[in-house]
Amino acid sequence: MRKNLGIQNAAITMCLIISGFGYGQNATTNDSISNNLNEVIVTKEKKMFSNKNGNIKVDVANSILNATPNTIDLLSKLPNITISADKENISVIGKGNPLIYIDNQKMGMNDLNALSVDDIKTIEIINNPSSKYEAEGRAVILITRKFSKKEGSQTTLSEVASFKKEYNNYLGINSSFKKNKLEWKANFNYNKLNPWESHSIGYQIPDADIISNYNVATANTKRKQFIFGGGLFYKINEEDYFSISVNGKLQSEPFDINTTTYNKKGNVENNVVTHSDNKSVKNFVNSFVNYSKKIKSIDTQLFTGFQYSNFDQDLRSLTENNFNDTQFEWAQNSAQKFNIDVLSGRVDLEKKFKNDMRLEYGGLYLAADAKTDFKIFNYDSNTTISSNYNFKEKNSAGYAQLSGNIKKIGYSVGFRVENTNIVGKFKNDAAPLINKNYTDFFPKVQLDIPIDSTKSITVNYSKSISRPNYSSTSQGAAYINPYFLYSRNINLDPTINNQISSSFQYHDKSVKLSYYQNTDPVYSSFIFDSHNNILTFKETNFEKETGFNLEFTLPFTYKNWTSSNSISCILNKIEDNSALFIASKPYLYYYSSNEFKLPKGYTIVAAARGLTEQKEGVFERKAMFVMDLGISKTFFTNWNCTLSYNDVFRNTIYEERFTINNISSKARFLVDSHEFSIAIKYSFGKIKSTEFKEKNIDDNSNRIR
Repeated sequence: MRKNLGIQNAAITMCLIISGFGYGQNATTNDSISNNLNEVIVTKEKKMFSNKNGNIKVDVANSILNATPNTIDLLSKLPNITISADKENISVIGKGNPLIYIDNQKMGMNDLNALSVDDIKTIEIINNPSSKYEAEGRAVILITRKFSKKEGSQTTLSEVASFKKEYNNYLGINSSFKKNKLEWKANFNYNKLNPWESHSIGYQIPDADIISNYNVATANTKRKQFIFGGGLFYKINEEDYFSISVNGKLQSEPFDINTTTYNKKGNVENNVVTHSDNKSVKNFVNSFVNYSKKIKSIDTQLFTGFQYSNFDQDLRSLTENNFNDTQFEWAQNSAQKFNIDVLSGRVDLEKKFKNDMRLEYGGLYLAADAKTDFKIFNYDSNTTISSNYNFKEKNSAGYAQLSGNIKKIGYSVGFRVENTNIVGKFKNDAAPLINKNYTDFFPKVQLDIPIDSTKSITVNYSKSISRPNYSSTSQGAAYINPYFLYSRNINLDPTINNQISSSFQYHDKSVKLSYYQNTDPVYSSFIFDSHNNILTFKETNFEKETGFNLEFTLPFTYKNWTSSNSISCILNKIEDNSALFIASKPYLYYYSSNEFKLPKGYTIVAAARGLTEQKEGVFERKAMFVMDLGISKTFFTNWNCTLSYNDVFRNTIYEERFTINNISSKARFLVDSHEFSIAIKYSFGKIKSTEFKEKNIDDNSNRIR
């Protein structure tokens, strides 16, 4: 269904994590006076959440969140972030699908699955990204990994036993080593998972006199995952560095789907049981090389990076039907292959002037090649349908941004120009099906107006684009029953967004009002084939979407109690001539995380988040409420135990209604997210200070390059 449905995956989990060996090297110095000084360490307790103009930064490394089993579940616990029920899409409330960056590289969902939570330092949700970020996306989730400033090595072994509907097991190892200017990291995970899901859709087609509903009672998967990653980081000097990294996920999964269907067309009624035997292999590999250098002759910082990604999927499915409790008969045999290669490179330069003015400029080139081969044999008609489709996309971009201060007013003015060239062609066709070449201009302006030392106002305007996922070029279709298919749409156009916003900040509290308008937004739709009596469910471009978002971010601290709260009042209107329009009404998103520091090293966290009933012009969705509890205890400085109880009230049931193309539907999704987990950490070994000193990194230095 719609991408922003869902909150988080969950499991009843038992986790044993043992952080292992380490060694240190003695630091040396030529300063004899320094050798005789005792080390003085000043520490300040860090907050789990911090807020600046509505941009929320989360300290993962030093909080109870570090005990979360995987990165996707971690993101689902953060304010304003929702995860789709299939865990394939991330959405930011009021912003849609964000860009995801890990350090200086743009990443995707597969990279998140390959990233260990123990390797994450901070996560920042940026609501108004600058022009140096790709124009695709109205928000950025910036993940910063840990890089040690001390010498030594550390290895973490993890074993997670998870009990949902069925048993799941996670086995992992994470290792790092640092000496002088050199640091390397490596991780490997072997997971045996048995995810469960269920959903149902009921629909009516008055023009064809059809009433139908289906229920996927069981969708059981036997999934094996090999997740790996490795990287080398070399700090050449204070301002120059070189890094190379590779990560990937190899996954195989046989999965059975059992569906019961009732279909009535006129006076003819059928009850059908459909069994689908599926086998899928998905392999993903991503690699990148970065180099940063300070050009002292012109006082400019240069960054260049190259990235290569490959995704390969092989899906085979054999389906049979049983009509009206007779006998099973073969329906369809399909084989689908999908492969994507993406190569990109970028150059960024940054020059600072004496009057605090900063000029940033650069460019990017990306080339993507997606191929789809599929063959389907239909037993009823004794026919075979085959297709070979090739999709190529080239994207060239350049940007410039100037920022600084005029008296007390801070400003940032930038623009980005992107040219996109797309060709999509079936192998046997003489002319391409898709042939697009367009250039877009994306301006961004921001003013920061301080009132006094505690209060400020920020005004922002931006234009952005959201392009279809490469997976939309896949020609495959999922067979649900004889009357219903899930399909991709290769003809999707990009969505153009214009947004203006203003925020007021008082200390660490803020209120933000934004208005946005989307052209060609992408949502789910129905297309009915009256000749074959088949309803196809796929994404399509709607006409427009407009909305207001009033967001309050209200953290506070009282003695040993720290609370982070976010409330959004949203009025969103989606319109299309093919859809039945219902009145749009405001709805609320709310989030509250409360941390209690107790004596003897105990920490208790209670978090709640949810949405009220949503009516957005076309779509109507059910309210939702989720509550998580956790308690953490540190023993003897090197032992830590965390107990978590997530989705306490088992409320992850999603319902959606809409009418489009004169087809009325009601969908219901059930996700197994009720979870209990125990995490135990033990670390030993001493890591000593290194001779090489890294410069301090401010909050803005971990941007995309």
